[in-house]
Amino acid sequence: GEACTIVLRGASKHILGEAERSLHDALCVLTSTVKDSRVIYGGGCSEMIMSKAVEELAAKTPGKRSLAMECFAKALRAIPSIICDNGGLDSSELVSQMRACHAKGDSKTGINILTGEVGDMQKCGVVECFRVKQQVLLSATEAAEMIIRVDDIIKCTPRQRE
Repeated sequence: GEACTIVLRGASKHILGEAERSLHDALCVLTSTVKDSRVIYGGGCSEMIMSKAVEELAAKTPGKRSLAMECFAKALRAIPSIICDNGGLDSSELVSQMRACHAKGDSKTGINILTGEVGDMQKCGVVECFRVKQQVLLSATEAAEMIIRVDDIIKCTPRQRE
């Protein structure tokens, strides 16, 4: 039942607005984590695990669905690369090391931005809120489905006019 005040300062209204949105997002994640305390390993670890599972399922799936599944797995693998790029790290080297670790069965391996190396996310204490990650994946999947539907509509032959 305690309250606190947070004072934000910025050089311009734009920067101040950005800081306010970032703080709001962080507080929403904190609220979500308090409501549901489940967490998953961060640093791209969970995306690599999901990518591996989707690839394995795609190998067992016949037809065009397997191609879509492979592309979805590729998109999931892109997230660790983006984490590296945002941290100014060599994404190709680190992601290939991370894939090798996951292939060996070390499923807690992720990108440690602080050291610039691949590391054990449990030991590093890098975790993400499960509910936030779930919502991010659902939103991304829905957006991809909407784009695919638009492409289908654009590719349809025009109806015959009388």
